[in-house]
Amino acid sequence: MSNALPLYATPVQRIGYWALWIFCTAVLVFLIAPVLVVAPLAFNNEPYFHFPVKEYSLRWFHELFTNPAWLNAIYNSVVTAVLATLLATTLGTLAAVGLNHHNLPGKRLIMAVLVSPMIVPVVVLAVGSYFFFSKLGIANSLLGIVLVHAVLGMPFVVITVTATLGGFDMNLMRAARGLGASQITAFRRVMLPIVWPGVLSGALFAFATSFDEVVVVLFLGGPEQTTLPRQMWTGLREQLSPTILSAAFMLILFAISMLLLLELLRRRSVALRGVVE
Repeated sequence: MSNALPLYATPVQRIGYWALWIFCTAVLVFLIAPVLVVAPLAFNNEPYFHFPVKEYSLRWFHELFTNPAWLNAIYNSVVTAVLATLLATTLGTLAAVGLNHHNLPGKRLIMAVLVSPMIVPVVVLAVGSYFFFSKLGIANSLLGIVLVHAVLGMPFVVITVTATLGGFDMNLMRAARGLGASQITAFRRVMLPIVWPGVLSGALFAFATSFDEVVVVLFLGGPEQTTLPRQMWTGLREQLSPTILSAAFMLILFAISMLLLLELLRRRSVALRGVVE
């Protein structure tokens, strides 16, 4: 804080500086408050929502990990997210490498098309995919969900890998080719070990996007493709069970773990590129 405030700041500047910090803190608390409510309710022993909690228990966590419906939903979410992440990471990395060439014609247009799923509303993409996949016979299947989730996750891979490639010296690839390495070998042995933090960061974003997505699953998922978010959605509509809060608490822990891992990867990427922060 002291570094951001000028040494010879006027009283008005000091008041404005601290007013800004108080406002930002208030906004942060406002955004975090719902999470602070969900966390204790997940440990409530009563079969209904009651705050503040009178008696704590792991009853609903036991229900989450023993009920066949919830276990099947978790399994489907993991399988769908893993498959979508593998597809999005592979295609997104190859696209980012191709976009790294300076003489690529239509580079900006291609980049805009690749990141467009981040801009287009998910419900529009879900409806369009439903009508298109219905003609192909994969509307109510795991394949359809994986394909759309891969499309949603690929922009994150493209952006993170492209940002990492911004500090990559292409002379290393030319040197590898000059020493007899093929294009694939040079990519695997020279480029990939340097840009892997960006690749893994994009993969984590793609995994989180697929794991937490519900709109596409509502349109394209059949009875056998019930994922965890869809199970939570169904529980909110049909029966208000505290098990939903236990699942939400686990998703919060998952999100926090993802953020910590992404920060570690960011520092690793900075260290590999030799950038001083």
